[in-house]
Amino acid sequence: MNNQQYRAPLFEALIKYSRANKVSFHTPGHKHGEGIDPQFRQWVGENIFKMDLTLLPELDSLHEPTGVIREAQKLAADAYSADNTFFLVNGTSGGNHAMIFATCYPQDKIIVPRNAHRSVTAGIMFAGVTPIYLTPEFHPELNIFLNVTPEVVARALEKFPDARAVLITNPTYHGIGTNLVEIASIVHRYGKVLLVDEAHGPHLKFHEALPISAMEAGADICVQSTHKIIGGLTQSSMLHAKRGRVDIIKLKKALQLFQTTSPSYLLMASLDLARRQMALQGRELLEKAINLAQKLRQGINSTDGFFSFGRGIIGLYGVHDLDVTKVTVNVRQSGFTGYEVATLLNRHYHIQVEYADQWNILLLVTFGNRAEDIERVLQALQSISRMQRKKPEGDLIPQELPREVPEMVLSPREALSALTRTVRLKDSLGLVCAETISPYPPGIPVLVPGERITPEIYEYLLALYHSGSKIKGRTNGLQTIKVVR
Repeated sequence: MNNQQYRAPLFEALIKYSRANKVSFHTPGHKHGEGIDPQFRQWVGENIFKMDLTLLPELDSLHEPTGVIREAQKLAADAYSADNTFFLVNGTSGGNHAMIFATCYPQDKIIVPRNAHRSVTAGIMFAGVTPIYLTPEFHPELNIFLNVTPEVVARALEKFPDARAVLITNPTYHGIGTNLVEIASIVHRYGKVLLVDEAHGPHLKFHEALPISAMEAGADICVQSTHKIIGGLTQSSMLHAKRGRVDIIKLKKALQLFQTTSPSYLLMASLDLARRQMALQGRELLEKAINLAQKLRQGINSTDGFFSFGRGIIGLYGVHDLDVTKVTVNVRQSGFTGYEVATLLNRHYHIQVEYADQWNILLLVTFGNRAEDIERVLQALQSISRMQRKKPEGDLIPQELPREVPEMVLSPREALSALTRTVRLKDSLGLVCAETISPYPPGIPVLVPGERITPEIYEYLLALYHSGSKIKGRTNGLQTIKVVR
């Protein structure tokens, strides 16, 4: 690893520029905070506005870096075992768009897991490619998708040898890791490009007790949400690539297409510092997070009505590894749904969880958490477990997640461009969907544009509607749905 990892060149340049007290006749309009609402300035302080700057000679340019941004990205590439690293200021979603656009051409096929994030679906539509869906393994007792296996990937490549690339989500939202080393070997044996949505894995590289990172496993390109797990500000992510199977010039052009021309230097500085923190202190900090997560998991499993799986799940249902800092809590035996437990925790105990569905809640433990946070969650769950159950357990069994991929009548891009009409959900059976339907979080599509609405999908959508699940981009829940005319 580069012995310059103690440096934070972009952050250092921002401090130096801020201290110069230069008169501004450029954007942003608040002029180092002088024009900011006083209440805002009083609450957050003044220095943050002095660092909210724009493309200046001293601060480099994200799209054509030759100075401190270039240096910061090189340090990140070294820390993450990549040949090239690019800072992302509109999250991993933009990185997924650029990653697919840069490695595929219109009319290509791309092999993707069905439980890929909705931003992958958007990237497929932008690139004009056709998805070949893989069905991940499924855990029937927990009612969650796990991950795809190498065998499933190999069968897909054998059936679709003309596919351009394979995209894998690793780890999943619940921390489930597949055998990425073997998948990389299979994909490369077929001469394809391996893309990895590693949104929930920016920390994996820095502790041996965590699943292997995408770059170490042999992936050609991956994206990570630095803001989700480690020290980046919200919306800050990174894209890592290796030379050879990825056209770096095309990738740079894709990033210029999908990223703003006015990138936030606050976000980029947080990426610079998050990299430095991981490179210098990552193992120590992650050891803390792992220990906290294990203490939380043990306490949950001692609480009546709740269960959290651990590394014992490895080897079952195709699970190859587990990120133990993601604590999935199955609530099925509590008499409450996951939605209800999440609401109780929020309203009565001031605890906000990452995610809830019918059977589970998800708690993300990072080195930003403290021992008292863990105790507070455990006390709250113990209190909830003593509450009188609202429903007999038999009435709590929800509709299971659809496991079969619906028929694709049109490609996602064709359906997105087609004439559409809006119908009531109850009238949609057998029609072709014209929008992405994905409960959020985790943002995994149940339907994508171009797919026929099957009885299984219809029943699941009804269950989502009656459960009060939030659907991304929908203000009326699931009362209506957009279909192709």
